[in-house]
Amino acid sequence: QVQLEESGGGLVQAGGSLRLSCTASGRTFTNYNVGWFRQAPGKEREFVGYITWSGGVTDYAPSVNFRFTASRDNAKNTAYLQMDILKPEDTAVYYCAARLYNSGGSYYLANEYDHWGQGTQVTVSS
Repeated sequence: QVQLEESGGGLVQAGGSLRLSCTASGRTFTNYNVGWFRQAPGKEREFVGYITWSGGVTDYAPSVNFRFTASRDNAKNTAYLQMDILKPEDTAVYYCAARLYNSGGSYYLANEYDHWGQGTQVTVSS
């Protein structure tokens, strides 16, 4: 079982940047692809971004594409989500999640992930 812990959230003005970190422990991190999700109050959890175990493939929700960048440092067992040009509508709790690299299904669906972090709050003021 892999355990995940996010950090890096906070309060930022619109147009600013934050970098979230997702640090893994317990299992070989390179066995897992990582997804990023967010949940705003009163809304469902939604897909934000995705990165494969090697970092070779990434994908993003249209609402964050060209503003957010997923990366990872497997030597540090850590995945990152760089968030630039933040908007008030990006305000949410952000979660990282992991699924085995050979999992089928759709990586943009939250129920395809077995392991979740506790979430970190991101608040963007206008």
